[in-house]
Amino acid sequence: MVKVNKKYKDRLFRMVFNRKEELLSLYNAVSHSEYTNPDDLEINTLDDVIYMKMKNDLAFLIDDVLNLWEHQSTWNPNMPVRGTFYIVEEYRKYIDQNGLNLYGSSRITLPVPQFYVFYNGLREEPDYIELKLSDAFSRVHSEVEPCMEFKAVMLNINRGHNEELMRQCTTLREYAEFVARIRDETEDGTALEEAAMNVMDSCIRDGILAEFLSVHRAEVFEVLLTEYDEQRHIASEKEISRREGGLEKANEIAVNLFTKGFTVEEAASICGEDTCRVKEWHREWKAIK
Repeated sequence: MVKVNKKYKDRLFRMVFNRKEELLSLYNAVSHSEYTNPDDLEINTLDDVIYMKMKNDLAFLIDDVLNLWEHQSTWNPNMPVRGTFYIVEEYRKYIDQNGLNLYGSSRITLPVPQFYVFYNGLREEPDYIELKLSDAFSRVHSEVEPCMEFKAVMLNINRGHNEELMRQCTTLREYAEFVARIRDETEDGTALEEAAMNVMDSCIRDGILAEFLSVHRAEVFEVLLTEYDEQRHIASEKEISRREGGLEKANEIAVNLFTKGFTVEEAASICGEDTCRVKEWHREWKAIK
């Protein structure tokens, strides 16, 4: 049994694109630009967003454009909200580092923000989606115009998606292939530890992230185990939450049936729940009746 290091912070996506050369290549592909000097990039990824209890994956400045990049292996419609937190923290840092005066008579100049979410989850999604902060705003007062907006652009980077983007950035295409191979192996029933070793060997042999995997083999192995362990934990928590929500609804229906004279057995059959559980609900209902 391999022990997973829960304190390991870096994600595989961040590891792959942590070098300026790879980062610039992906930036050019995303922004349709042609920058050639990696030193034009100034990496300023947040060390920690305390109230979010997490890092943003990558943040960098180039030619007065502030880029925030997140990798997501699960669908999350709240990315614009999280991105808003990130950009506020980045701007605070930028203002402090550049000695800008927020209280002076001159308007300060800030870099233009861009927020991209690179998605490679199992849920089928289109190549390109725009998610907006305003989507989360209450609809109670539809006549009120919001004073702010923030947009997240989600790009599907699963194998077979965004083919032009993949063509322009070889590292992204190879990353997508590596992740797809891991999934293919585990779906066939191979244990994750064995699948990770097999896929790293096959990718190095086939020239897919070969140099990166050769140098960082141990770290990649650890990151894969950590990420997949977290994904399993999240899925388990979601199932528990779904089940608990279903039980609450079933309890509510059963109590309503009791008030109408239905027996425990009848209520259990209608709700599709275990008779012993419904008996307990019946006792609780009678106690407060």
